[in-house]
Amino acid sequence: MAERQIKAGDTGASSGAPGHTIQVSALESDKGRTAIADSVVAKISGVAAREIQGVHALGKGVSRAFASMRQRVPGGKPNVAQGVSVEVGERQCAVDLTLIVEYGVAIADVATAVRENVIEAVERMTGLEVVEVNLSVDDIYIEAPEDNQPGRTLE
Repeated sequence: MAERQIKAGDTGASSGAPGHTIQVSALESDKGRTAIADSVVAKISGVAAREIQGVHALGKGVSRAFASMRQRVPGGKPNVAQGVSVEVGERQCAVDLTLIVEYGVAIADVATAVRENVIEAVERMTGLEVVEVNLSVDDIYIEAPEDNQPGRTLE
């Protein structure tokens, strides 16, 4: 996959820091070029993965803990790209996702649905060909039992 790096200030892209280097993909036509940053593909992939029933969250334990604290801060926003890494080339991209699934779901079925939804969303929104979506199921979410269940009290 051919990749190139450009300075954010050279393309009109905003990265938050002057001179910060970002990876971009250029879609070219006879009318001009379209540059798509890695972060855009990562956010699309993260949202698409979370749309699937059975996906509880994305990311590993430590990153989820920090994200939870960040959301509690006034003005804090959720990081939709958490648990997502991408490689973007000129016309293709690859996506890696770390999932936490809910207890009781068929993991293979959830993985297939996530893979299909991510591919459809990224290809439709960016025009890039998604060559692979690799999934890692890092944990399983088990809902805590309710304390008010009759017959289940500790003495």
